[in-house]
Amino acid sequence: MEIVATDLTRISTKAQQCPELVFTSLYHHVTDVDNLRECFLSLDERKAAGIDGKSKADYEDRLEENLRELSARLAKHGYRPSPKRRTYVPKPGSDKKRPLGISTVEDKIVEEAMKRVLEPLWEPLFRDFSYGYRTDKSAQECVNQLGGTIQQRPVNHVVEADIRGFFDNVNHEWLIKFVEQRVGDPRMMRLLKRMLKGGIMENGIKTETEAGTPQGSILSPLLSNIYLHYVLDLWFDKKVSPKCRGEAYLFRFADDFVACFEREAEAELFRHRLKDRLEGFSLELAQEKTRTLPFGRKARACDRKTGQFEFLGFTFYCGRTRRGDFKVKRRTSRKKKIDFLQRFTAWIKAKRHLYRTGELLKRARSRITGHLNYYAITDNSEQCQKVLRAATRILYKWLNRRSQKKSYNWNKFNKVLRCIGWPVMRVRHNMCPFRVQLKFTSGAGCGKSARPVLRGTRGATGTR
Repeated sequence: MEIVATDLTRISTKAQQCPELVFTSLYHHVTDVDNLRECFLSLDERKAAGIDGKSKADYEDRLEENLRELSARLAKHGYRPSPKRRTYVPKPGSDKKRPLGISTVEDKIVEEAMKRVLEPLWEPLFRDFSYGYRTDKSAQECVNQLGGTIQQRPVNHVVEADIRGFFDNVNHEWLIKFVEQRVGDPRMMRLLKRMLKGGIMENGIKTETEAGTPQGSILSPLLSNIYLHYVLDLWFDKKVSPKCRGEAYLFRFADDFVACFEREAEAELFRHRLKDRLEGFSLELAQEKTRTLPFGRKARACDRKTGQFEFLGFTFYCGRTRRGDFKVKRRTSRKKKIDFLQRFTAWIKAKRHLYRTGELLKRARSRITGHLNYYAITDNSEQCQKVLRAATRILYKWLNRRSQKKSYNWNKFNKVLRCIGWPVMRVRHNMCPFRVQLKFTSGAGCGKSARPVLRGTRGATGTR
């Protein structure tokens, strides 16, 4: 079936109603000046500049003229994406650095326009166990549902897996095939191919991109979700889970995922099949970071060091309530805690002479609050309190080193912190696994008494 779409609202509505539709007229939304203007206004002005060195403010000086010119080039297929500027950021808990690709302002506008057109087509198809970079989905919700599933369902084994260099190894040919499941507009596909082949600029040398979707690109999260939807999600939902005699669940956030199984043999079978599945789509499973471990009610007496796993910055471990009942607990992973305190120390050392005391304390407060807003969940109060105390001591130490004369004692410093509203430890996300609301429906031909409800309609298969 095919359809000619006339506006973005209609696209979203039709995509939800008919998951097998192929949209043949989409490109005019990308070239629309009003849409390009909205995309420009949505850009974060604090983001780094691309290879041309132009900021959002620079592009805004002649905004209307620039947008009309960009629209005309897009309409005539004269637009060519610039190479992305390569930069590296530290990788938490590792000496390695994560490569990023920074687009120019103009390329960011086009990437945002493409994202706004393509995202509604796949959102109804994405499974409920896919949480990364989606509207009304969050990492906290994923962590909450994972803990609740292990707590309330007969989960006894967890497969912890890692894809090596996922964003750098996405196969362009497979990605194009997946996108064509919903996009029948050749102009859209031509533009997407040009964006994928835009290249990387590092130290003045341009490198062609034969694979991958650079992290840092606005479009990259959506493309990664599309790729793993067909490679992993549909495969698990249609091939793995129905053949399990016990219950099986998958939780994925971007390229990070864990799978939960009732039976050990089925967990091991999934782990072995996963390697071949990923290799079929030019991806590599990091064997040293992939394992099957006992985890759940029957595994609560297992060794504390081996009977735990990390996911989305949290360490999941088996604990007990005050009454001695089994309980899934989570705490901030050690490497995330150390990384935050190291970055906070480096920041205060570099900035303590650049801002007045009041402004410096407010910026420090913002950093601490951001950490707590993510990690302050049920059962993690102790770890968050340790981070809060450590950060306060670090701030006290380096403020007193701005000169030879000591600026504060602890009594004076605590009064200042109270005046600026220094964060206090409180649970931001109630994740009690006894209260989490899981959505289940009866299983059909899967050997299960219950299965999670998978919202969204199944679209074009593309499974292999």
